[in-house]
Amino acid sequence: MARIVVVGAGVGGLATAARLAATGHQVTVLERADTVGGKLGRYVHDTPAGSFHFDTGPSLLTLPEVFHDLFEATGAKLDEYLDLTPLNPIVRHVFPGGGSPLDSCADPAEFAGRIGAAFGDRAAADWQRLWRRAARVWDASHSDILRRAVDSPLDLATLAWRLGDLAAIGPGRTLRGLGRRYLSDPRLRMLLDRYATYTGADPRRAPAALAAVPYAELTFGGWYLRGGLGTLADALLTRCLDLGVVVRTGTTVTRIDAAGGRVHGVRLAGVAAPVAADVVVANVDAVTVYRDLLPSPRRLAGLTDRSLAGFVLLLGVAGETGLAHHNVFFPRDYDAEFDAVFGDPGRGIRARPATDPTVFVTVADDPTVRPEGHEAWFVLVNAARHGTATGAVDWRRPGLADAYADRILDVLAERGVDVRDRLVFREVRTPADLDAATGAPGGSIYGTAGGLLRPANRGPVAGLWLVGGSTHPGGGLPMVTLSAQIVADEIGPAWG
Repeated sequence: MARIVVVGAGVGGLATAARLAATGHQVTVLERADTVGGKLGRYVHDTPAGSFHFDTGPSLLTLPEVFHDLFEATGAKLDEYLDLTPLNPIVRHVFPGGGSPLDSCADPAEFAGRIGAAFGDRAAADWQRLWRRAARVWDASHSDILRRAVDSPLDLATLAWRLGDLAAIGPGRTLRGLGRRYLSDPRLRMLLDRYATYTGADPRRAPAALAAVPYAELTFGGWYLRGGLGTLADALLTRCLDLGVVVRTGTTVTRIDAAGGRVHGVRLAGVAAPVAADVVVANVDAVTVYRDLLPSPRRLAGLTDRSLAGFVLLLGVAGETGLAHHNVFFPRDYDAEFDAVFGDPGRGIRARPATDPTVFVTVADDPTVRPEGHEAWFVLVNAARHGTATGAVDWRRPGLADAYADRILDVLAERGVDVRDRLVFREVRTPADLDAATGAPGGSIYGTAGGLLRPANRGPVAGLWLVGGSTHPGGGLPMVTLSAQIVADEIGPAWG
């Protein structure tokens, strides 16, 4: 049995803690915030009409078998804790220029039929060709890459050992290039490009292997948790406590002690005595680990800060609008949006708020999250991270947040959804707010290291492990949960 300290009580930290406690380790979770869940945040706004409840982070659960595996590994059943509701459509896509929206679903044949009805037979045939390629990418990565430790590009190449796998993954190809190769309809290219943002990346630079992301979503389905996705954090906390994990909130870790090339414990803010540990699992961004907790210039230098953030509106809306659970309203010029969000530091072009952004609107058909006769809207647009560098925006500049919120509501009105005169209230959340609330550098949604190959789960000293969206295998609830499985399996029951 080992003494294990988990730094951070996000989904990755709680999932790792539960798995390790189930194998007999003594586990303590230290979280700087007053609540658990990390980016799986929640917000409640009370009005005379009643209470509005919002998920302020993820709004979609995919790959449910990953979560079934997690709960079974800790001696429980997922259905005992969470009420999973399948979504159809998973996402409603509204494209510029008018025309019928395209609803995605978890039936590939049905979705191809919907594409054919909306865009024509050639578009449907194109999508099916792309789908066969995406299936090969998924098959090449699912067992050998997403569920195993990958410490270097050499490991990645070794795991995908068949030449056909390497051809499917397409090293050196971008997601944008893949779309241009397979898809003739610009609306389908736009739909594919959006999945790069699931990893915080620009589709013009994101690897083609990210075709596995839509494949997973549109093959295995998208799900909502009744009461909101924040209930996942509640369930994980309950599992941890039932297994004897000590969870301490309001506790800030300032440093990892690792003299002599191995972990000895952690230091806490305002506390003289260190917390001893044989193993430390860091569920914080890799940049924070290697910049602040265990300064490692070599590892820090290899991390990218070109990862998008999000600008959020939480809206209480009177009446019913008839939107789907998830809705994406695309812009006229997607490239102009990515130019604004990422800037071009090499050419001195500053990032800025996109004037005509993609707008993502989540409206849960769940009476437990809004008063009768009202809707609770979570509105998200891609945004540059918070900061003062060329590739960032100072979201604390006076007046900027409110002015941009007004612009987003105007954009929605231009695209046929005008709720400006029906607002009960609005709350604005900028990348600066996410940075302050969760410690995500610059407010990056999916971790600062966007792309295919992320920092290794194994740290540079014995007994240090990294878990969460900024490390392998990537961002998003399923990948974060898989990173917890990888770390727990690597530590094993015999450590210490």
